Amino acid sequence: MIKIVTIIGARPQIIKSAALNRIINEKYSAQIKEIIIHTGQHYDKNMSDVFFRELNIPKPAYNLKIGSGKHGEQTAKMIEGIESVLIKEKPDCVILYGDTNSTLAGALAASKLKIPIAHIEAGLRSFNKVMPEEINRITCDHTSTFLFSPTQTGINNLIKEGFQKSAPPYSINNPYLCFSGDVMYDNSLYYLKTAQLKSKILNKHKLISKKYILTTIHRENNTDNINRLENIFKGLEKISIETNLQIVLPIHPRTLKTLKNLNKKLYSSIENNKNIILIPPVSFFDIIMLENNSRIIITDSGGVQKEAFFYNVPSIILRSETEWVEIIENQAGILADANPDKMIGAVNYYIDNKKIEFIPLYGEGNAAELICNKLIKSFPV
Repeated sequence: MIKIVTIIGARPQIIKSAALNRIINEKYSAQIKEIIIHTGQHYDKNMSDVFFRELNIPKPAYNLKIGSGKHGEQTAKMIEGIESVLIKEKPDCVILYGDTNSTLAGALAASKLKIPIAHIEAGLRSFNKVMPEEINRITCDHTSTFLFSPTQTGINNLIKEGFQKSAPPYSINNPYLCFSGDVMYDNSLYYLKTAQLKSKILNKHKLISKKYILTTIHRENNTDNINRLENIFKGLEKISIETNLQIVLPIHPRTLKTLKNLNKKLYSSIENNKNIILIPPVSFFDIIMLENNSRIIITDSGGVQKEAFFYNVPSIILRSETEWVEIIENQAGILADANPDKMIGAVNYYIDNKKIEFIPLYGEGNAAELICNKLIKSFPV
């Protein structure tokens, strides 16, 4: 039996880890032992605990309870905590997801201990190193032994950076490159029916399918920059007036805090707008239902862009670039940045153009199984 340590910390990582955990339990429990470390990067119960319950993920064996803080401070505490666990557990491999500080800390701790790393979502690039996530992605990829990319574009990016498709044995100096497909596509297929049965979010807020726009805002580039945040909300107000579509915004705690503290007038205007519905962060099944039934999705989240694509919903991206370039290339997403005019222009484009092609880009819905098979074959059992 091989022992893997999965490191998670942010809400999207918890959700992604469900795909691998589910396949291990269903098919590989005799061959893989998984130990979960939760760094505590997302420590709010609505942003973390609910997902473990809903997705039947076992309680983490270790919770470092790091919480928020400056990037360096937060990452340093994580490295220290992760290193202690890895020394104790002596895993064959460490599983890392995405591009958060938890990803970076796990990559540094494991690589220093010479433990092989499997990076799920390898090869993604926004080509903007000002973004902390871009630094985290690059660092993790260049310390990994197994690079599982959700897209062919990710593989192409890695090859451009000097990686090569190679033969075993694999190591940090001779890594394995694989277009695995996306574990979130696995989840989207698996959990949609459950969400339709369990979620009451549409009835709760009296939402009609395809008659509202779902919006999410969480990146610090937007939430911590009052000028950008003002522009985004001005765009949302304009959209709510011109289209008469409702805008549903599960508001991130950081966004709400920034609005209340730095622009009370704007917050009051948004709160009193009948077509803009501010709600607390929602559960995984609720977000699936909101995504699947929305007319358009406006977001700065990489994960939500992708989930929109899975559910054949066009997205408007509140950034100047995206790591999911295939969505843009297929005209299923538009980069609007924090520009109100671009936001309303993109909404009008998608209202007028209802035949957007959503071609398969993210595998066949079996990414987690493919990853497990490769790990089993790569370590002596």
